[in-house]
Amino acid sequence: MKILLVSATKFEINPLLKKLKKVSSGDALSKHRFGKHSVGVLITGVGMTATAFHLGSILRNKYALVVNAGVAGSFNKSIPPGTVVNVVSDCFADMGSEDGGGFMTLEELGLDQQISGSRFKAQGLNNKRQTANIKQVIGSLPQVNAITVNTVHGNTASIKKVVKKFNPDIESMEGAAFFFACQEFKTSCVQVRAISNYVERRNKKNWKLDIAVNSLNAFLERLFFSL
Repeated sequence: MKILLVSATKFEINPLLKKLKKVSSGDALSKHRFGKHSVGVLITGVGMTATAFHLGSILRNKYALVVNAGVAGSFNKSIPPGTVVNVVSDCFADMGSEDGGGFMTLEELGLDQQISGSRFKAQGLNNKRQTANIKQVIGSLPQVNAITVNTVHGNTASIKKVVKKFNPDIESMEGAAFFFACQEFKTSCVQVRAISNYVERRNKKNWKLDIAVNSLNAFLERLFFSL
C-alpha cells in the first residue's frame, strides 16, 4: 500500500521514523518501507501555509492513504493530555473579519465558502477491506471536532470566544489545510493527533509532550500494521 505520512515536525513522529527503512530522502519528502507498505514521509513545517504548499505538489502523486499526525491542544477537559484522537472535522477558525468584539468567518461574510466556515472531513478509502481495517483501528479513538489557527490560544477571553463560536474539542495549526488539500485531490485521508496540553494560558510546565508523542507513534505503528 502506498501511504503518505504528513507531520509538521520530525519530532512528532520521530519514534516511528526509527522503525521505518529509509529508501531515499529529499528536502521535505523522504521515502521508506514499513513491512509491505511504501511510506512517504512529508515534514511540512509548522502552520497551514506550509502544509498547503507542500501538499499541493506532493498529492499530485497518487497515494492510497494520507495520514496527518501531530500533537494538539485540548479545549475539552474530558480529553486529557496523552490521549490520541481521531479528528472527524476541522475548519479555519481565524480566517475572516473582526466585527467589533465579534468575529465573522468568510462564509458569514458571503465570501469564499469553499475554504472558511465550512467543516472539512476525513475521506474514506475506496477499498472495502482496507476501509474496514482502518475503521476498526481508528474507531478505538475518541472522535473530535477541531479548529485550525495561525495563533494558538493562550488568553482566557479569546479562548471563551472561540469555544462559543466553534465549540471545538481541540486546535492545531495545520489540520484544516491538510483536509482541504486532500479534499481538492479527492485523496483518502485521516487526521490523528495526541493531546499534549489543555488550551489555557501558556504554561509549558503543564504540557505532557513526551507522553503525547509516544502515544501518537504507538498508535501510528498499530495503524500501519492493520493495513
